[in-house]
Amino acid sequence: MKLTISSWIEKYRVILANAGSLVGSTAITSGLGFIYWWLAARQFPPEAVGLGSAAISAMMFLGNVSVLGFGTLLIGELPRQPGREGSLISTALFLVGMTGGTLGLFFALVAPWVSADLWVLAENIGNTSLFALGVSLTAVTLVTDQAMVGLLRSDLQLGRNTIFAMTKLIALIIVGLWMTQKLGLSIYATWLGGNIASLAILAGYGAWKNNNKAHSYKPKWNLLHKLGSTALGHHVLNLTLQASGLLMPIIVTAVLSARMNAYFYTSWMIASFATVVSVALTTVLYAVGSADPAALATKIRLTLRLSVLAGVLTSIALLVGADFVLGLFKPAYAGQAGLSLRILGLAVFPLIAKNHFVVIRRIHNQIISTAWWMMAGGVLELTLAATGARLGGLAGLSLGWVAAMCIEALFMVRTIYQVAMPAPLSNSLPAVPSS
Repeated sequence: MKLTISSWIEKYRVILANAGSLVGSTAITSGLGFIYWWLAARQFPPEAVGLGSAAISAMMFLGNVSVLGFGTLLIGELPRQPGREGSLISTALFLVGMTGGTLGLFFALVAPWVSADLWVLAENIGNTSLFALGVSLTAVTLVTDQAMVGLLRSDLQLGRNTIFAMTKLIALIIVGLWMTQKLGLSIYATWLGGNIASLAILAGYGAWKNNNKAHSYKPKWNLLHKLGSTALGHHVLNLTLQASGLLMPIIVTAVLSARMNAYFYTSWMIASFATVVSVALTTVLYAVGSADPAALATKIRLTLRLSVLAGVLTSIALLVGADFVLGLFKPAYAGQAGLSLRILGLAVFPLIAKNHFVVIRRIHNQIISTAWWMMAGGVLELTLAATGARLGGLAGLSLGWVAAMCIEALFMVRTIYQVAMPAPLSNSLPAVPSS
């Protein structure tokens, strides 16, 4: 039995080791993030937490829009561009930074029409500039992190995110203790400070390691000229996958209120921990499956089993401990969002199907067609969530979103099953079931 276990571990060593590393990295940043929002809930009124989290969600959404697919592109292209890595990275960072600043400025100006609670973003030029700069730096950090993966220096990515998480936490403590007015934009500003500090330290490290090589980081637009269509494909798919999750807090703020979004955002953040194992496993599955498509069936059966096992354990933990975990923030959080968190925890199972379905489609280079499916699914998620919020508050919103996820999963299960359990002498990818 001992030999069998060791042989099994050795057989899947690459998947297990890499997925374990990703989970560990997520655990560090998520753990500090949990402490951050716990302190925010203790030091700031719910209205300020709700406004701050809504502004941060908008910043993250616009930052992801501004990436333009270059993050995912760099992961694949940097190993194929020896000697040009610095120029390719600097060109991409300049482009996404300018795009992010422009989109952030535009959103801040129209924010009062999105929600009355967001009027503060357009109140004065200082607030508007603060928000625009935050979006710009978010886009830069997203691409920087993925570029580090492309350079096989994920340790630098982990280091930057750790510095970011620690800096914003320290800044929040200082703001909470010294500021008499507890404002939502103060919470937003701590994220901006964390990004500035982490990027500055990473840039300093890069300059030290590459002394007298500043010319290698000069932007060269011709390097990206032939990669635009590929980047666009990655961008469309990545954006459709992220959009509904990033827009949910904004939906809550607009349909319900900033106060209710404080409760929802906390439960949403906690529920997202349940998907960490599945996301890590499917990320590694994409890498190893692309390298060895013939062994995809065996590997996907492993990731499915481990994802379901982790999903069962985490969903049970949330069902039992939702009130306790939310109560660590404030008793009102448990009373307002306890049921919502329990419902959101059940989404781990349709998300397992969604994560595996997307990986299968990526491996078979069906990116654009998959993006259309994810876009339709995102519209369904936001529609049912908004409808549920109007009918049943936070619990209704959570139930509507999970119901949409289950409907999507029904259309994906057949494809996953046929890839995981292929028919003899058949290696073709099954078509997406039509509706």
